[in-house]
Amino acid sequence: MAVKTPSFTLGIEEEYLLVNRDTLNLARAPEALMEACAAELSDQVSPEFLQCQIEIGTRVCGNISEARDDLKRLRSAISRHAAEHGLAPIAVSCHPFADWKDQSHTDKSRYNALHQDLGGVVRRALICGMHVHVGIEDDELRADLLPQLSYFLPHLLALSGSSPFWQGQDTHMSSYRVSVFDNLPRTGLPPSFESFGEYERTVQVLVDLGVIEDSSKIWWDLRPSHQYSTLETRICDVSPRLEDTLTLAATIQALLRMLWRLRTRNLRWRRYDRFLIMENRWRAQRYGVSEGLIDFGAREIVPMAELAEELVEILSEDAHALGSEAEIARLPEIVAAGNAADRQRAVYAGNMEAGATHDAAMRGVVESLVDEFGEG
Repeated sequence: MAVKTPSFTLGIEEEYLLVNRDTLNLARAPEALMEACAAELSDQVSPEFLQCQIEIGTRVCGNISEARDDLKRLRSAISRHAAEHGLAPIAVSCHPFADWKDQSHTDKSRYNALHQDLGGVVRRALICGMHVHVGIEDDELRADLLPQLSYFLPHLLALSGSSPFWQGQDTHMSSYRVSVFDNLPRTGLPPSFESFGEYERTVQVLVDLGVIEDSSKIWWDLRPSHQYSTLETRICDVSPRLEDTLTLAATIQALLRMLWRLRTRNLRWRRYDRFLIMENRWRAQRYGVSEGLIDFGAREIVPMAELAEELVEILSEDAHALGSEAEIARLPEIVAAGNAADRQRAVYAGNMEAGATHDAAMRGVVESLVDEFGEG
């Protein structure tokens, strides 16, 4: 039986940190700020695990143009309401110098339960991410595409890396967020399933035992959404710049359409062992776009600049069909200019060369992140 063409709708979720506009330290979200945001944005805004975090989610968008308009509106609203309280949002996966031990979790039942269940591990999770939902209404198709898209998760992580600093120190990682998040259970690359039924039966084992209440407590880098008929990509660091977020979202959408297109021609992307993809995931986490990823077929390390050009080429038909050619065309530009982690390091180095102290140079990095958020 032929599978109905997926909708390939888009939904983008971003988590932001709030900083004091004068000190650039992390700040708790005042109740009045959350109320004002909710009054304007309704259920498109919500608190996150830590009191210094805020989360937004776009509407279901038919294309990347709709996603741009909605995400721009959401970012603008958060920034405007935060300014009324002397605060500013930054879209970055780790605050460059904040100490996780100084933060408190949000007093809501879900987050209280997480704090109780995960103990000290979750207390350290002063991290933010970006999730992209793509509409794939057929469950069996979602199960089939999940392991194929997994091959590209390291590419997305390398492009999105925005967390080089942790507690005032350069971690020499492009995405330190992944190092923190991987301490939680049920994270990392997803397993492969032969059917959607096998996925459901596997999850049900933990539900029946009372370990988790539902699949929303599975935090793989890529998962079938618990709430929507989508595949939810969770590998990416959150991007300071709106246009980078949109490029990554468009790439994920086009990758899924490309994999579906291959399936309609009785073709598929080769599945590689999770062990091998994990090696590329590590390389992306460590080096970002400055080093290459392993091409397992060619058995060589290919520079990210070459991989970005290849992505533009293999996704050209899909980008045209989805109306995202301009966004996909930016992939080589991200590699050439460096990802967000590279930019933060450059700001820090420039401040130090100008004679700033370490602390002042770090605050300069946060200032640059405030500016980049406002560019949208």
